[in-house]
This record gives sequence, C-alpha cells and structure tokens, in this order.
Amino acid sequence: MHWMILYIAVCFLTISAEALAAHGGLVCVSCHRPAAVGFNQYGGCAVCHRGHQRIFDHAMGQRSGEKQFVQRSYGRFDSGFWNKNCDSCHLQGCRDCHGDADHIRKPTVADCQICHRGYYTGWDYSGRAPREDNMRYQRGIAVNGETFLKMLPDVHYSAGMLCGACHSMASLAEGKKSSKECRDCHIPDLTVAEHRIAAHLEKLECSACHSAWAPQEYGTFFLRFRDRRMKEDFDLKAGPSDEYLRSAYLRSQDTPPLGINSRGRVSPIRPLFIAYYTDIMSARNNGPENVLLAAQWRAWFPHTIQRGTVTCEGCHDAPRRFLLEPAQERIYQLNTDGLGLESFWSREGQSVANGSFMPADRFAKMSSKSPTYTRAYIEKWKAFLNRVDTSSPQ
Repeated sequence: MHWMILYIAVCFLTISAEALAAHGGLVCVSCHRPAAVGFNQYGGCAVCHRGHQRIFDHAMGQRSGEKQFVQRSYGRFDSGFWNKNCDSCHLQGCRDCHGDADHIRKPTVADCQICHRGYYTGWDYSGRAPREDNMRYQRGIAVNGETFLKMLPDVHYSAGMLCGACHSMASLAEGKKSSKECRDCHIPDLTVAEHRIAAHLEKLECSACHSAWAPQEYGTFFLRFRDRRMKEDFDLKAGPSDEYLRSAYLRSQDTPPLGINSRGRVSPIRPLFIAYYTDIMSARNNGPENVLLAAQWRAWFPHTIQRGTVTCEGCHDAPRRFLLEPAQERIYQLNTDGLGLESFWSREGQSVANGSFMPADRFAKMSSKSPTYTRAYIEKWKAFLNRVDTSSPQ
C-alpha cells in the first residue's frame, strides 16, 4: 500500500499544466487503474470519451480519399507508391494529437500542424506557405524540419484561437470538416455594400471573398529513380521515399480560383493535384516522362481569413479565376511543353472532385454589369475615397 501511495504522489508532481487543464480534478487511478500486477499505463480514452473513437473511422485515420486518388493515378505505374511516399500522416491513437512524454493534454495549433503541413490545410492558418522544392530555397526559420514562406496569418490565429474552436472532437467523430460555420459567430454587417446583395449571402461561401491568399500548386511532378545515384543531379529537397523526388511546375500564393462546392455555393478551389509522373530508368534510356495522370481540383476552405474583401472586379471581371482564361491571354504554353493541358486555368480536361466549375453562361451573366453591380461598385469606391485613415499611427 505504501508504494501505491508513493506512486500516486509522484504522478501529481509530474503532471504538466496542460494535463491538469485537460483532466483537472481527476485522480491518477481514473486512468492508471489497478491491475493484477502494478498499474496499467493507459486505461483507454474511450472509456470516458464515448464515441470519440469514431474519429479513426474517418479521414484523419483512414485517408481513404487520398488512397483512392493515388490508386487511380500514380498507382497505375507503381503499386507501391502510397507506402513509399504517403504513409506517414494518419492517426494511430489518441496520443498522436493529445499526448506528450507524460500525460494527455489539449492539442495546440503547433500539434495539429505536425501533420497538417506543407500544401495541406493547416500551415496557412499561421501564415506559412510551401517554398519551392529546390534546395537553394530551403532557408529561413524551420519548424519540424521544414522551411516556409512567411505570409499573412488568419485573423482567427492572430486572435489566439486554437483549431479546436471550430473543429470539435464531436464533429470530427461524426466525420464533419468543422463544428461551426462563419455565421454561427459572425452576423453580416449590412452597412457593407457586398453584404446587402442577396446573391452574395445566399450563393457564396464567406471564404470566397474573405480568403486573403491560398497555397496553390500547378503541376505536381514525382520523379522516380531506378538508379539512386542519378538523384544527385537533381538539387531537390528529399522526401520520405529513397526512390522518388517531388517537384512542382508552379507554386502560387495569391487569391484562389473559384468554383462550386458540394453545397452548391461559390467556393475557393485549388488543384487537389495536377499530377505528373516521370520514370528515370537510366541516363540514356528513360521511361515515361511527364505523363499527366490526373487533373483534379477540390473545393475547400482556406484558413487565411481577413476582414477585408476582394474588389468587385476581382470576381466579376476575372475569367481566369473561374478557369475560363482566354486563349490570347495565356502565358504558359503547356501543350508545347508536352504537359497534356491547354492551360492550368482552362477547365478542359480537368474536374472538381467535390463540386464543379462554374458554368460559363453563369459567369457571363455575373459579369454583365447589371444595375445592381454598378450601384454597389460606385458605393464601394466612394467608401475607399472617403476614408480618412492615415498611413501610420499619429
């Protein structure tokens, strides 16, 4: 009995402040239960947190969507592609997010970004964007071994909000993307001209206007090396696979293109992957080169929200933003490079996995400069001209 009391006392002395915040008021034996010999180190979270184990049945545990994409793209050439390049970020247990060396605690933004990093949603929330793949660009501050471009963070991040404020355990267990929508917390200010246009509030996601920027990758190349020594000629950042290197044709961090999401609303979209495969078999006898395996986009929510919005012509007079780029305005000649597309910003040969592109006739109607548009446009610019803000504090 004496050793048991001593053990419990040591537990109290070593529990971190975060653990106390997560399980304040519980005694050690609530989780470290007596067994036949000594104590179990882990009693099982689902004993108390009933239903939350269903998180492992959904995206963060299964990654079924990513696996299906790889199977129908890179898997056509290499059945082992997933295990070589993608099998590092999926949940195995509660402590993947909630654990540390000693006890359970609530995850921080930094904890979430261990997996939600790079091109995937998460980095953008704290104002990070992926750098180019060439080693010459791998410089500056490193987090979890990766350098990044410093960008404007989300206004909610700047206010100190954690990921759990909008992504609750209950919502994740149900397989939902989030537990809250923007209007659960924010009431549209009707003194703002854009908010008084019914179509904006009824047909647009808030992020369509309020996303300050978004990471976009146009042309994702995986280079396969049969002779590992040939990788030395490509000064690219190493990835998880000894057999592959990854590169991108173009990376952009500007306002995202727009399409229609699964709810039928105008939403930011970005390339899920415009995926290319090259098999470098030998120096003189190469295999397939720059084979286009998929050109698929996804509607999503950039975590780069700001109070301000794009100007009217940022949507109403921007065909490229809706993948309707006029041929005469194209800078990148992809077919000339043998890349199998007319343009990254032409919907021909491309699709949206969880929605669709905006129909061309709907964009034409939207850009017709109706009286409603003209009135709002004039009001918007009057507001700009009448502002008295100074460029710096007095």
